Order: sequence, then C-alpha cells, then structure tokens
Amino acid sequence: MDLRHLRYFVAVAEELHFGRAAERLTMAQPPLSQAIRQLEGDLGVELLHRTTRRVELTDAGRGYLARARRILGEVDEAAHEARRVAAGAVGHLAIGCVGSATYSLLPALSRGLSRELPGVDFSFRGEMLAPDQAAALRTGEIDLALLRPPVADLALTVRPLRRDRLVVAVPADHRLAARAQVRVADLAGTGLIVHSADRRSVMYDVVLGLFRDAGVEPRIRHEVGETSTLVTLVAGGLGAAVVPEPVTALALDGVAFRPLVRPAAGVDLALAHRTDRTEPHLARAVAVVQRIVRAGG
Repeated sequence: MDLRHLRYFVAVAEELHFGRAAERLTMAQPPLSQAIRQLEGDLGVELLHRTTRRVELTDAGRGYLARARRILGEVDEAAHEARRVAAGAVGHLAIGCVGSATYSLLPALSRGLSRELPGVDFSFRGEMLAPDQAAALRTGEIDLALLRPPVADLALTVRPLRRDRLVVAVPADHRLAARAQVRVADLAGTGLIVHSADRRSVMYDVVLGLFRDAGVEPRIRHEVGETSTLVTLVAGGLGAAVVPEPVTALALDGVAFRPLVRPAAGVDLALAHRTDRTEPHLARAVAVVQRIVRAGG
C-alpha cells in the first residue's frame, strides 16, 4: 500500500470535503478522488459515504482513520529518529578514562557532552590503565578512551589532546615538601609508589625512564593499580610518587605536590577509538571532547 494514499485519506477524513483536502495536500481534486477510490478498492470496503452535498465517514472509515493516523505518526517518528541518528544526535557511548583524566577532565566532559549531545546516553569508567582501555576498545566494552600513549594497536585511531606536566607528590611532612620544586636527583633514597608494572602502566615506564636518565636508582616500595590509591598511600606517609599534574585535583590532606624540574618532563593525553567506528554520534563526541580539552577542561 502506498503511504500517500493513507495521507490522502486522512486529509479527506479530517476535512470531510474533497476540495479542502486537495488544497491542504496541494494537489488537484480529481487525482485525489481517484486515489481514495483506489484505496477503497484495494481494501474492499467503503470508507467514505459521498453525496452531492456532503462527505461522511462510514463505520469502517472511522476505524481505518484511527489506525491510519497511528501508522503515519509512527512513520513520521521513524523518519525523525533516522535523521537524528544520521546527525549524531542520539546513541550510547561508554568512555574510559585514565586515572588523572578521571579527576581533572571527567566532570567537565560529563557536563559538556550532556549539554551539547543531550540525546546521547553517556557512561564513564574511571581509573583505567592504557592497556586495559585498548583491550576494552577492541571488544566494544568502551567506545572512547582518554589514555596515555603510546598505544601500539593499528586497529585504533589515537588523537593527541594535550601534554601534561609531571609533578612530585610527597607526604606533607616530607623534607621535599618545603621545596618550591623537585629534581629527580632529590628523590634518591626516597621510597617510591608507582603504578603496577604487571599491568603495563605507561606511567611506570615514564617514571623509570626519568630515573634512568638522571642516573638515579629508583627505590620502589609499592606498586598500585589506581592513581587514587597511589596518592592515598602518599598521604599515609608510605612514599613519594611522580604523577601527571592533573592528579593535583585530588587535593588530599597530607599530600604536597611540587613541580618536577626537568626539561620537557611531561606525558601526553590522547583520545582513542576503534578506526572502524564511524557512527555520527561518536564523531560528534570526539569533536566535543577535543573542544573541551582545548578550552582547558
């Protein structure tokens, strides 16, 4: 059945006048009358009772009108939904965040994404290490990842967002807390709290690289999986840690953060997703995240 015939019938049924219905449909009256006759012929019932003076709905016509309105409403709703999907206005996205981005960016991202893409349902996973994020992207467990490169996976597109400076977190009563800034050499002999080597943390490699370049032997006392745990252990006086500057957003009592003095001491933050993911709502979310980060989070 041609949907146009449904629309023609609804117009005539609501106007109860072929001339007014034709004007409403911006068409001539004879083709409209012919289309209604064809519809009645296809159905095998009379929908309209016509006289020379008036047009009335039959019982079958009244029943058909209610169903026709619902059908046309659902067709229009489906078309609207399809346009929204094509425009990236609806969908679901799960975003995984590395620890430091969890504290510094997630609040701004949650507000910004909800404001600019209100039809997209967002969920967030915090405190993820880069290898876990890459694996979750591959399986579809998450759709976007805020992570620390490098990521050696050709199936992923990795977009640089910014470079974060490194700072040293020490207990508030530590001798280095009185310093305005700290060098790697100042950490010689100090117990370190680092991200776990077993979980292939990017920060583990960064920290060991800093000590190696400075010719200092690191004294690792604790390895942890989450940045919040790492800073909590520093607050407990169990050691010092080198972390990205956004971790200072935690602002725990008992922890002092001091800039790390070293040329170009920093780590990159990037946005990653599977290269084969081309959904419009994902592309729009990528653009929003980039804009929020450029604006300073």
